[in-house]
Amino acid sequence: MQAAPVRATAVRVGAVRATAIPSFTTALRAVESLLMSGGQRTARRNAWTSVLEDRRRAKDRIETERALRQSVVGRP
Repeated sequence: MQAAPVRATAVRVGAVRATAIPSFTTALRAVESLLMSGGQRTARRNAWTSVLEDRRRAKDRIETERALRQSVVGRP
């Protein structure tokens, strides 16, 4: 996933020029792209993906353990 380019759009309102403020996420990604090389960004995103996958596996394991316990308890 690439960092979104930051573009401030200018809108002319009468004689006053207003500039749109980028969202917080867009601003963070812009700072990240300036401070980190592409490899570091990729490594961070891969690490975060691994954390999310570990959480998903832990949740699946807990649900499986509960189902097994209930099946054992249900037997005479």
